[in-house]
Amino acid sequence: MVTPRQRTAALLAACLALCPALLGFRAPAPAQAAVPAQASAPAQAAVPAQAAAPAAAAAHRPVVLVHGYNADPGVWGSLRAQLRAAGYADSELFSWGYDTHRSVNEVLAGQLGTYVDQVRRQTGAAEVDIVAHSFGSLVSRWYVKYGGGTASVNHWVSLAGPNHGTSTAWACALWDQACRDMTPGSYVVQHLNSGDETPDAVKYAAFWSDCDEVVNPDSSVPLAGAANTAVGCLNHNDLLGDAATAAGVRAFLAR
Repeated sequence: MVTPRQRTAALLAACLALCPALLGFRAPAPAQAAVPAQASAPAQAAVPAQAAAPAAAAAHRPVVLVHGYNADPGVWGSLRAQLRAAGYADSELFSWGYDTHRSVNEVLAGQLGTYVDQVRRQTGAAEVDIVAHSFGSLVSRWYVKYGGGTASVNHWVSLAGPNHGTSTAWACALWDQACRDMTPGSYVVQHLNSGDETPDAVKYAAFWSDCDEVVNPDSSVPLAGAANTAVGCLNHNDLLGDAATAAGVRAFLAR
């Protein structure tokens, strides 16, 4: 049974963590962002000109980075830098910007699928890898499981994703569709976890913290059939800049 104190704590955590834009949170945009660093960037935005010509012999599969709720592509600055240091070219790194207040299954998953198709056409790659943070995990999972993504995605990575729902989303569920999609037992959560949580030949990984103030319970992140990795005591957004987590992501993508 949820006590008044627990409910108050959950609402406070949600206001502080689920609404970073209202508190002025914006991670610095990378020097060469793949898409404009705007939270409202349309999903149909063109893939960057630097990737306009198919790569003759790409060294890596393209990586599509999918940010979380109330965020924008700028949050990926640290991970992009780490991937570049590991040998990725800017032309292999793509940051998808989208309206995080829309429906996962009715709108966003389809828009992500369109973006992935653009990346594949313009790089010449048969498949991409997806790395998603928080709410982006639900959007990209729906695309993989129900939107045909199993044929286009090789590796899928979730950083602090509310994969089985989070109780803190109730704080904004009354007025926001995305928050409703993140609540435990929502239509989206139920369907993503029905049957096989990690379907087909896609390789899945989930990185989770036991101090996550947004995803409640912490056990919501790991998935059956995925390579699940505990990163220690990190706040929700700290997984984006944590060097050890980035190293784990790089190692997984290299499998």
